[in-house]
Amino acid sequence: MSRLLLPLVAVAALAPYAQAAIKFTSPTSGAVLQAGKSIEVKWEDDGESPKLTDLLTFELFLCAGGNADGTNQVLLPITTQGSFGVTSTAAGLVGVTVGEDTPQNAYFLRMVAVGKTGGQLISFSPRFSYSGMTGAFPPLVKTGAAGITGTSGPKNVDNTVKAGDKPADGAVPAAGDYNMAYTMQTGPTRYAPMQPIPPKTITAKGLKPLYPTSSVSIATTRLPIPDIKTTLTQSQTASVKSRENTVAPAPHPSDDMAKFLNRWKD
Repeated sequence: MSRLLLPLVAVAALAPYAQAAIKFTSPTSGAVLQAGKSIEVKWEDDGESPKLTDLLTFELFLCAGGNADGTNQVLLPITTQGSFGVTSTAAGLVGVTVGEDTPQNAYFLRMVAVGKTGGQLISFSPRFSYSGMTGAFPPLVKTGAAGITGTSGPKNVDNTVKAGDKPADGAVPAAGDYNMAYTMQTGPTRYAPMQPIPPKTITAKGLKPLYPTSSVSIATTRLPIPDIKTTLTQSQTASVKSRENTVAPAPHPSDDMAKFLNRWKD
């Protein structure tokens, strides 16, 4: 089977647990899905804060294992560029080698949503099972899932910035080591940090590389097949405002330039 992705990074111990604004309605709790087919995911607002209208974009992943940090793993991304303003559903093909049929209710969904005012909301769906899987879980996932007795997934974590709160410096990291150097990461999925926002003014007086140069070795034999399947970039939390330019346009030239331009009207 294809190798599973990196274990989920533990959320900060002091992060508040909260009821999320997302209530997963499909797959249903305890459902048995068929491997090799598309998974249909649906959700709705559960009436708690933050509301779905307070959220901007989301990433959705299929996971398996236990509820505690370090006992589960991301199996594959369902979508990494979702928008709450566009849809309340998502779908993705789940191959037969992604996991295994047992233990029961080993699977759940993990959604990382970006708040309109900053921060992130991490929500988990109820648990469900798969039939027709031909792969095998690694020991970490198998051990974590073996201790599951119900259909409840991990606890949701609300790190969104509330109205009136002062945003913390930097963004709250989602699944994966977004702050770890790309070349230091392992596994078929790598995590890239949030793209920087260009400054309003240019202050640099000289050119300087952001990172040190790296050595380059010329291949003399056939190289191995790359094992990096996906690169997930941290969701952007910045917002952009625009307004109409009320300055009147400049008049057409009336000097020699006007004569020059008139030549091209023929």
